[in-house]
Formats: sequence, C-alpha cells, structure tokens
Amino acid sequence: MLVCTLGDLTLDVVVRLAGPVAVAGDTDAEIVVGPGGQAANVATWAAILGARARFVGKTGADDAGELARARLAAHGVEVVGPVEGRNATICSLVSRDGERSMASDRGKARELRADELDPVWLGGCDQLHVSGYALALEPARGAALRAAELARGEGARVSVDLASWSVIRDSGVESFCRAVRDLAPDVVFATETEARLVAGEAAGATWIVKHGAHGCSFDGDERAALPVLEVVDTTGAGDALAAGYIVGGPDLALAAAARCVQHAGAMPIPSDA
Repeated sequence: MLVCTLGDLTLDVVVRLAGPVAVAGDTDAEIVVGPGGQAANVATWAAILGARARFVGKTGADDAGELARARLAAHGVEVVGPVEGRNATICSLVSRDGERSMASDRGKARELRADELDPVWLGGCDQLHVSGYALALEPARGAALRAAELARGEGARVSVDLASWSVIRDSGVESFCRAVRDLAPDVVFATETEARLVAGEAAGATWIVKHGAHGCSFDGDERAALPVLEVVDTTGAGDALAAGYIVGGPDLALAAAARCVQHAGAMPIPSDA
C-alpha cells in the first residue's frame, strides 16, 4: 500500500514544561527537536505501520529544511516537492498533563502551487491524505485539489484532516468548507469542534471524530482510547491515529495513538519501529 500525504513538513521544537512558565525568568523543561507537520507525521507513522509512504510538499532550502527532510527519509518516507526559501517551524509548549499549545511559522509550506506538482509524485498512490493546513489558503489549496485529481486518476481514495479549529476560523469558515466540498474526501478526520464547523460538508464521507483522551468515533462507532502508563505529550496523536486507520482500521488507529502519547514529539521513536 502506498500512502501519499500532502501538506507540511516542519522542524518541530517540543518544549515539555516542568511547571508553569516563570514570566521573565527560567522554567525547567525537556526540549526535543525533530521533523513534524501534519502531513509528514502521517507519512512517517504509515511507514512505521507497514505501508510505503511518500510526502509531497514545499520545503525550505535552509538548515531547518535540510534537517527535516533527512530525518523524514531516515524514517523510510520518500520526500518529493520543490525546495526553496525558509522551512516551516513549529514550537509546541507541552504542559505537565500532556496538553500542548503551538506557535507556528509555516514558512514556504503554504506556497506549493498546482503547476508545481509532478504527476509522477502521485504515481501508484493508493491513499492520498491531505492536511487541512493545505486547504486553508491559496496557492496550497489549489495544489491539494490538483493532487486529489491526480490521485483519483490512480484509483486512490482521498482523506483529509481538518487540522485545527483556529485555522478554519482564520481562513474563513465558508471558504474552508467550500474547499472541503471541492476536495470531496472519502474520509474526514476531525476533532469535535472542527466537525461542528464543517458540519454538512463532505457528503457521503466516513467521519472519524477524535475525542482526545476519551477515544474516537469511527463513523458513529464510539471506541475508548487505549490505556497507557503515562501521557507524556499529545502532539501528533491525531496524526498517528489517522495513519493507523488508513493502514489498518480502528484497532491499529487506537494503538498508534496510544504509542504516540507516551513520548515527547509527534514522530515515532526508534523503539516504535
């Protein structure tokens, strides 16, 4: 199975705080630096879970982009797409209970154009997974729609993760909903808030609604999250769940999410392989 993902490959800086931020002072923290981004995360987890994986997106020609591409390739993901400018970088602040907030610099990730897509990049694709961040603004929105057209020409199914309620709000709910309609996904991944914002779109799609620590609804089938010894960091858990579902369905989805939250950062660690 070849899973192609389209969207962002970021350099993630995950800051796991030991306690509340000391304003104008120092706060002890565990800091992990590595590749991330919704599309890249899904591709990596898909590769770890046994699929072939290919990331499609625009990445930076700077040190951050070089490091992120190299690390993604080391996880067994093929990386394709234009390389120019500044790479996307995300700083995730993780509280002691594992909840995270993100500061995002999208760099060149949103600037992928439809005319930059090489049809070869979607060759042999069985599943195209689109990051909602790519649907937020042009020209990446046009690139996502063109990629879906190319993937369907290969007989692939198309899925989308709605990304973030704040991205939907900031890009304009009506505009974002129109992009989802145009994409016509077979599968939609969303949080409860995101699902409410895009309610009524993607007619006929399978909806996977994430409830965080409370589990997930797989097209109406409510499943509890798997128990874990400790929630270290929730960053990327939804991406691991999406990859698991694409590769093996609900059981693998829940297992991948449980593995993800037990270490810092969104990407699998070597022991996950």
